[in-house]
Amino acid sequence: MIRRVLLALGLFAGLLFPALSAEIGEDGLHKQDWFALTFRDIAEDIETARDEGKRLVMIFEQRGCIYCAQMHEKLLSDPEVADFIKANFKVVQYNMFGDEEVTDLDGDLLSEKTAARKWGYVFTPTLVFLPEQAPDGVSAAEAAVATMPGAFGKWTFLNMFKWVAEKGYEGDEHFQKYHARIINELRAEGRLEAE
Repeated sequence: MIRRVLLALGLFAGLLFPALSAEIGEDGLHKQDWFALTFRDIAEDIETARDEGKRLVMIFEQRGCIYCAQMHEKLLSDPEVADFIKANFKVVQYNMFGDEEVTDLDGDLLSEKTAARKWGYVFTPTLVFLPEQAPDGVSAAEAAVATMPGAFGKWTFLNMFKWVAEKGYEGDEHFQKYHARIINELRAEGRLEAE
């Protein structure tokens, strides 16, 4: 009897909190069904994203990463965050210790893990925002318009995507100043529940 009650409670909790259980793939990484599956040719992915009216962002993750799990369960499951990203970005997931082949912008053929090492990415998650046009002769890390290493709260996370979409990196307003301005606007609107 107790077993049935516990099972029923577990099923009920699963219905109430579906975002708390992100799908995990065979590689041990959390998955979003809207992440793009590509051949990991970065120049081609930039071009495809541009043709779709979007920007390319690469997300480096690793098996067992609690911060990656939080990103999927708390941020990428938030409709406001997910809807903005899906509308404006093509997201390609990379495994920091994976063996899938990657073609860098400079033409180097690498595995995911040697690409992460070449580009100096040591934290997961690390989000790498690429330019609208693929430059020649530089690595993806050199071409990146912004990089977000580590896990952050909703507004920092979402504001980075918005700052890149608005090409804030081309202007005089540094991301930190942009973020502070948006936080003050949210606070004034009464939308800032927790910082």
